[in-house]
Parts: sequence; structure tokens; C-alpha cells
Amino acid sequence: MAPEGIGELRDLFFLLVLCLTLLSELLEMATASSHGLDGQGGIECPSVCRCDEDFIYCNDRGLSAIPPLPQSATVLYFQNNHIDNPGLPKSLEHHIKVSVIYLYDNELDDFPMQLPPSLRELHLQDNNIRVLPRAALARLPLLQKLHLDDNSVSTVSIEDQAFADNPRLRLLFLSRNHLSSIPSGLPSALEELRLDDNRISTIPTHAFRGLSSLRRLVLDGNLLANQRIADDTFSRLSNLTELSLVRNSLQTPPLNLPSAHLQRLSLQDNAIIHMPRGSLDGMWRLQRLDLSGNNLTTLPRGLFRDLESLGQLLVRGNPWHCGCNLRWLHDWLEAKGNTITVRGFICQTPEKVRDMALRDLTNQMDECELAAAGGGGVGAGNGGNRVSGASFGAISTTLPPPQGSLFTLRSKRPGLGLPETGLDYTLSSSGVGKNLALNVKPLSHDSIRVTWSVAQTTSSFRLSWLRLGTSSTMGSITETLVRGDQREYLLTSLQPASSYIICMVPLVSYSGSRSSLSWGNTDSNEVPVCARTETSDPNHSDDDKSEDQSSVQITSIPLVGIIGGATAIVSLALIIAIFCWYGHRAGRLTSRDHYSQSSSRKSKHFDDYIESGTKKDNTILEIRGPGFQMTPIAARQPLQPKPVQDDYIIHTIFPSNGTGLYKPPINISNSGYGINRGYREGGVPDIDYSYT
Repeated sequence: MAPEGIGELRDLFFLLVLCLTLLSELLEMATASSHGLDGQGGIECPSVCRCDEDFIYCNDRGLSAIPPLPQSATVLYFQNNHIDNPGLPKSLEHHIKVSVIYLYDNELDDFPMQLPPSLRELHLQDNNIRVLPRAALARLPLLQKLHLDDNSVSTVSIEDQAFADNPRLRLLFLSRNHLSSIPSGLPSALEELRLDDNRISTIPTHAFRGLSSLRRLVLDGNLLANQRIADDTFSRLSNLTELSLVRNSLQTPPLNLPSAHLQRLSLQDNAIIHMPRGSLDGMWRLQRLDLSGNNLTTLPRGLFRDLESLGQLLVRGNPWHCGCNLRWLHDWLEAKGNTITVRGFICQTPEKVRDMALRDLTNQMDECELAAAGGGGVGAGNGGNRVSGASFGAISTTLPPPQGSLFTLRSKRPGLGLPETGLDYTLSSSGVGKNLALNVKPLSHDSIRVTWSVAQTTSSFRLSWLRLGTSSTMGSITETLVRGDQREYLLTSLQPASSYIICMVPLVSYSGSRSSLSWGNTDSNEVPVCARTETSDPNHSDDDKSEDQSSVQITSIPLVGIIGGATAIVSLALIIAIFCWYGHRAGRLTSRDHYSQSSSRKSKHFDDYIESGTKKDNTILEIRGPGFQMTPIAARQPLQPKPVQDDYIIHTIFPSNGTGLYKPPINISNSGYGINRGYREGGVPDIDYSYT
């Protein structure tokens, strides 16, 4: 029994060792899997990167190429490196588990071609990509988010139907590129489109065709103006919830904005001077409206009547005129109470309410109500121009006339009274009505200046103009509202060499009722006052220009004569002064020569060097040679003719530091002549020269 028991124990021992060996191998395989080992090639996490499960962090490493990666990687962070297109390995497209790649802020010049087809989110912003080829995008059929901000993509560099093979693309960012128009062929599933800070100036009707799923559209910082946006551009975006048109050149909100689902509308930092009544109608779900940084002075009554969900209203940076014209808005804000947050309704005019908030003008607004109840809102003073309410609603007329063609609307309302084209309007530059006198004057081939005067003050005027053509059919009239304090208006961008009928009617306000909105209102006694005029032909304006130039020349003749005469007088005085100075100098030189000659004749028997024309000086005499000066011997007694070498001593002129004395080889010792010393010891200044 003993040998058999030993054999069984031995078998159990070997079986146990085998199990332990298998268990250790399984543990090693699990450890290798947790550390990112590749079953095929055994690729570990790159040494320059940091790996956290399936996330590979290789950002800010100064890489110029992507290193080998484990097959288990799903999210790659390679931003802020120096990776260019050759630095993208071919093996990258075989990593079928990768879904997100961050490659922004690198040195890519072309759209990458070696990307895995499983990619769903791609960040390529802040590179130098110029072309979007369809072939490269077709390799990414599952792509949902594409970030291409801060590149060099232009409209012509986007290939036709470039996004045709990306049906799942929901987000496209093309901010800060070189686009001049809306890219065509965008996928229908797109929900967010950012095109801010480009050069887009025109949006045609078909620009957003097929983008019914678009919810967020950002067009900030472009070159958009009202004249270059089609009327039905935004009406196709039926599901749009956010529209941003910040930092453009709009003077009114675009026409036919989508109203069914819009929640955020940003129009700040434009040039908006007018908000047409009805421009915000139907926006029941609008929650945030930003009109900051524009040129608004007032808002029409009923502008916010449909904004039941509005919770934030931003209107900073506008020159608000807080008169009776904003009484309705004051009441609307009071009714809203704390349900709405208002920022920036600070009055600029009138002066008595400057820097006051509109909500704080309860007493002033009560004056408007009392004035309206007492006299219909219009004073009947001597001149008929006194505004009731202690002139609280008076509006400053110092503003320049607005440009009519920049913020007008095409009238499409039925029943609106239009100028009768069948009537034969005489070519008159003025029209006179019951309470209104109208005057029109063409300024150029495309502009007309309109002025008027009224017998009684009114809240506003309705100005309309119609271009007459050869056809008998009625064209569309263009109209706008003008503040009651204005007395002039400028119509621009008109057709040259055309006839226009210009009409105006005052809108009289009644207490507790809305202003009369149409000329066909039988309750109003006011009828439109019309005038007819013609714009000039630019091809035949040369004669007028020459006449204007001649008149300008005639006007400028006296000024030119005055300037020319003054210039001649100054020049003559300068010439005379030059001659006088020259004569004075010549006289001084002549007198100096005469004095030198006479002195030489008198002292010729004493000094021989006067023959050279040099004036005698008993202190120092300098010859204009480099490095020498001549000092005469002090004359204490009458001099007798002596050899030349005994009459003078030649010294080297001392430098500025007082060094370098030259002594002659013959030492003359004469107690009567003093010692041989330099000019500094003799008290002679450095610049005391005597000229020959």
C-alpha cells in the first residue's frame, strides 16, 4: 500500500504543478492586456505618451510624427505638436477602434488621408488646411463632428459635393477661414453650423436649402448687409433654435426670420437703427434677445407682443430716447416684473432723464398720460409746435437724416393706400396738404433729399416712394416710418434717370388707440401729400460738374489772391533782408581791410610780419597751419632790427589735455623777453585765435 500511496501523491503533485503553470500564464496574459499589449505585434504604450486605458495622451510632446499605437486605443490626443502630413503613418487607418482624434494646432497642409474609417469626431483646427477633397471625406462615413476652425479653407477650395458621403455629419465648424459664401452641398443631417469670422457678404435664397434639421447657425463677424440677404433665406430653417448675426453691417433684422422654434437671437454690434413693427412676430419661444451695440433710439409699439417666453433682453450701447414714444415699453416691462432680466435700457435723451433707467421713469410717463388725456398729445400753442408733457417727449433733431434704402421694407399688406399711378403728377418738387408741406430735391443720380414742415406736431410720419416705369402695372411701394421730430430724410440707392412719386402722411396718435397705419383709414382726416421728381442721368452729368467746378474756381479766386499776395510780400522782404545783410557784411570787410593797411603803414619800421596783412597783437598771433602758433616778443622798449630767428618763437599748440610742448633747439636767454612758456601758462584761452 505504501508504494501505491506514494505514486498517487506524485501524480497529484504533478497535476498541481501543471495547474499553477497554467494559472501563471493566464495572469501574464491578463497583465499584458491591461498594459496595452498588442496580440499581433506586441506594441505597448509609446514611451513619450501617457496611456489611460484606451486613451492615448501625446499632446504637447513636440512630436513630428505619430508613433506606433496599440490596437486597443479609442481616443487619441495629438494636439499642440509639429505633426505634418508625412508624419501620419499608413498604419493609422487600421486602428478600427479609434473614434476621436485631436490633431489641432499642428502643421498639416492637406486634409489627412490615413484616418481610420471608424472615426466619429475629428479636430483639425488651427492648421493650414486649404482644400477639402471629397475623396478624403469619403473615407469617413461615420463622421459626426468636424472641426476645421482657423485654417485656410476658401469657397472655391471645397470640392463639389464634398460632404455627399458623410450623411451622419451633425456638426461642422468652419470659423476663421477664407469663405466668401455659404458652402454648397452640406449634409441634410447637419444640426450646428459655425461660419463666423469669414468674408461672407451675400446669402442667396438657396444657401440653406435642404438643411431642415439645422438648429444652431452662427454667422458672426462677416460682411452681411440687408441688401445682400435674400428675403426668404432664413425662412427655410424651420427648426432653427439659435441664430447669431453679431458684428455685421445690418441696419434692420433680416426679413422672414424663422419664428416657430427660435429661442436665442443675437443681433448685437451691427448698425441697426430701426426695428420694423412685426419683425419679431410669432416668436413665442424666444428666450434671449440681444440688441446691444446698435444705433436704436426707440422701438415701435407692439414689437414684443408675441414674446411671451422672453426672459433676457440686452440692449446696451444704444442712444435711447426715453420720451413718450417708449411709454408702451415702460408699461410692458412693469407688467413683466421679475420674469424678465433687462440690461442696458439707460436713457441718453432728453437731458432731464439722462443716465436714468427706463423702468425708473414712472413719474415722467405719468406726465405723458396726463398730457394725452388733456390735449390729445399735441399742443395747440401759438406756433402749433409745442409738445405737451413739459416737452418730455421732445426728440433732438441733431441726428443726420437716415439712409432710406438701408432699412426699408417692401409693403405686401392688402388694403394699403398707394400713390395713384394713373394720375398725372406734374413734375413738381413740392406738395402742400392740409397740415403738411413736402419738398423733394434730387442730389445725385441715385439720391433724393426730402424735407417737410407741419402745422402741428405728430408722433411719426409714414414716408413712401414709388418708381414709375413704362408698364401700366403697379409696382411695389417702398415705405418707412420717420420719427415725428425729423424734418428731412435722404433716399439713396435709387435708379438713375427715373421718375419717382414721393408721398408722406402724418400718423396722428389717439389716446387709448393705435396710430393710423394706412392711408385708407377713414377715421383719419389726413391724406397723403405727394410730389414727383426725377433722378439725373449719370452719363449727362459732365456739364453740371463743369459748372460746379467753375463756380468753385470763381469762389476760390479771392482766397487764392490773398494767399499769393502774402507770399509775394514775404518773398520780397526776404530778398531785401538778404541784400541788406550782404551789404552790411561787405562794408565790415572793407573797413577791416582799410584798418589793417593803415596799421601796417604806421608800424612797418617795427615789425616785418605785418607785410603779410596780419593785424598786430601783443598777446598772441596764430598762423592757420596745423599745430603751430606765433607769439610776438613783449615790446618793452623800442625794437631794433634783428635777425629773423631772434624776433619770434614758434610753439606747438597745446592739445586740450595740456601736453606736448615744443622747444626750439636754440635757447635764447634774455631777461628782457621773459621765459619760454606755453600759451596755457600765459593765460591765453584755447579759442583765442587771430585770423589772417
